[in-house]
Amino acid sequence: MRSVVITGASTGIGWATAKFLIGRGYRVFGSVRQQVDADRLNEEFGTNFTPLLFDVTDEAAVLAAARQVREALGGETLAGLVNNAGIAVAGPVLELSADDFRRQMDINVIGPVIATQAFGPLLGADPSLNGPKGRIVMISSVAGKNGNPLSAPYCTSKHAIEGLSESLRRELMLFGIDVIIVAPGAVKTPIWSKAEQIDLSVYQNSPYLPALNKVMAFMMELGAKGLPAERIAEIVFEALTASSPKVRYQITPDRLRYLIGAVLPKRTLDRIIAKRLGLLPQG
Repeated sequence: MRSVVITGASTGIGWATAKFLIGRGYRVFGSVRQQVDADRLNEEFGTNFTPLLFDVTDEAAVLAAARQVREALGGETLAGLVNNAGIAVAGPVLELSADDFRRQMDINVIGPVIATQAFGPLLGADPSLNGPKGRIVMISSVAGKNGNPLSAPYCTSKHAIEGLSESLRRELMLFGIDVIIVAPGAVKTPIWSKAEQIDLSVYQNSPYLPALNKVMAFMMELGAKGLPAERIAEIVFEALTASSPKVRYQITPDRLRYLIGAVLPKRTLDRIIAKRLGLLPQG
C-alpha cells in the first residue's frame, strides 16, 4: 500500500483528494489543525486515513508529523506530498496591512516550503529508504498566471507557488522526485463561504468599497458555479500516477472565458475588468 501526505485535508480539495486516493487503495496522512477535524475524518475515512495535527506555518509541528509518517512507513518511501493547505486574503493593496499580506504568504508559500523540506526526504531524497520515488503536487490556481484586482495577496501567493514549483522541479531531478502543478479555476469549496464572512466595514470610507462589493458577489457566484472538488482530486491522482505527467494541469469551469483572457492584450483586459468593477478614473 503506497502512502500520500495531504496538507489541509479537513475540507474542499484536500478532503476530496483524501477520499479519492483512499478509494484507490492508498493510505493517506492528512493534516488538520483541530482535533475535532481529526476525529471526524477518522470516522469518515476509516483505517487507511491517519490525521496529522499541525498548522503548515508551525515548522516544529510539521517536522514532528514527518517523523510520525517516517515511523509508519517502516523504511519505505512516500508516494506523494500534496501541498494543498491555503487561504485567500482579499482587499486593496493600498489599504491592506502588511500583516494581512504576511499571513497570506506564510500559509500559502512558506507553508508548502516547510512541508516540502519536512517530507521531501521521505519521497526519496533520503537514500536509505526503499521503494519508488515519490512526487510533489502543488495546488496552485489560474490566479497563478493572472492578477485579479482586490485579490492581490492571493494572486501573489499563487504566482510564488508557480515559481517555487518550477525551480523545485529542476532541483529535485537530482533525486528523481517530480513536482507537478495543479491549477484549478473556481472550485466549490469552503474558501468561498469564508470570503462571504470578510468584514467590509473597515472599507466603509474607501473609494474601493463599491468594487469590493462587486468582487465579493462575483466570488460567491464563482463558488456556486465552480468545479466539484472531486474533479480536482481526479487530476491530483493523475499527477501522482501518470507515467509521463504534465508539469502543469489547468482545469477551469469556463475554459472559453480563460482562453479569451489569455489572448487579449493586457491593456484591453485591464480596461474591461476596470469597467466592470468601477475602477476607471472618475470625472
